Amino acid sequence: MTRPRCRIPSVALIATLALIATLALLLTAALLPATGTAPVAPGGAPITLVAAAPGDERWSADLTIVDRDDVNVRRTAAGLRLREARPTGRGARSPHSAVAEGMLLTAPRTLTRPATRVRAEINAAVPAGATVEAQVRGWRAAGWTEWRAATTGAVFDRPVTRVQTRVVLTAPDGGATATVRGVQLTADANAAVSAATPGRTYRVYATRIGLVGEVTANGRTVQPRDHFAALPSRRGLSPLNTGDYTVRVCTTSGSRCEYAPVWDVGPWNTRDDYWNPSSVRENWKNLPQGRPEAQAAYQSGYNGGRDQFGRTVLNPAGIDLADGTFWDGLRLTTNAWVDVAYLWTGGGPRGVVGDGPLNIRTGASTSYATRGLAARLAHVPIQCYVTGQSVAGPFRTTTRWNRLASGQYVSHAYISSVYGGSVPVC
Repeated sequence: MTRPRCRIPSVALIATLALIATLALLLTAALLPATGTAPVAPGGAPITLVAAAPGDERWSADLTIVDRDDVNVRRTAAGLRLREARPTGRGARSPHSAVAEGMLLTAPRTLTRPATRVRAEINAAVPAGATVEAQVRGWRAAGWTEWRAATTGAVFDRPVTRVQTRVVLTAPDGGATATVRGVQLTADANAAVSAATPGRTYRVYATRIGLVGEVTANGRTVQPRDHFAALPSRRGLSPLNTGDYTVRVCTTSGSRCEYAPVWDVGPWNTRDDYWNPSSVRENWKNLPQGRPEAQAAYQSGYNGGRDQFGRTVLNPAGIDLADGTFWDGLRLTTNAWVDVAYLWTGGGPRGVVGDGPLNIRTGASTSYATRGLAARLAHVPIQCYVTGQSVAGPFRTTTRWNRLASGQYVSHAYISSVYGGSVPVC
């Protein structure tokens, strides 16, 4: 039997089919949108199909290292998961958490060039009721930006040179947890930026945290007479043993203040960054800037008088204060209205309090009256410095005293480092 002369040899046929398949894949990729949500495969796993544009920088978050800075997560052969699928810590005995939560914090990455936007693509299996979110923050001269959700693109108000990622998992009480197999980040400088905003201050209602022995949202075990604060949004949550996000809390008379790092999430809500404008605020965008949702719910019946979890709000709190901040820093005896400055929203040099709580004084000597405290690891805004009493501290012996933006003074002997610019002489 004579074979047809038009038959293609098997090797050539395979090469032809491979070429056709490659062209089809390239055409499919070209038709996909350059931005947006990645398609999801069965089981809830997004498929990454978007290629990086020229000039973009891409990297994968390291999900293999789980250490003491991480909270309620574990690494398995399948991927990153919650360790405990029931509310723990504060949520076990208080209204601050209605879901199980966990968080993995990666090491900061130094970018090859400054960027104004970072996008995240998550590869995960997410059962009903569970959530996974990739959040990023960027380093600039004045310190770290707030945390931003990066799935749809986190935009910074000025170029950043380093990026840190955290992966936040939640699950309903006793429900199934998500399994995160990978997170890929893309940084670029294509987003338009605006001028930095000045620091913001609002009067809100403060409650006392208590809960000694419980675990905060960033993994700290609460100590007796501890010095830190809690805000109802992770956007201003400092990693463990840092004061990257610090508030200055003052009595309404201004007689006492404390600079305290934000180490917990609460009260009531967990997605209420009320200090931000509506264009940035994560939830409750129709509320005035500076008005916590819990305050609006309690005072005006907003959202039916309930928080984001559907619980009846029992007080208007917009900040929680640890016992040391509440009793020793502000010398409060009961819950009260306070003036809070969200210091990371400002600019200028910052000093890191290396040992404390440190006395804040009205002048450059220990003979001057105290007006409050600066907690250990808090970042304090330094306006300028003067020469005063010589002090021997844990970092140096010096006559330098830093005048804070509030007009008070702290000895430079207790400041471990300064960033955000040079400090002039007063």
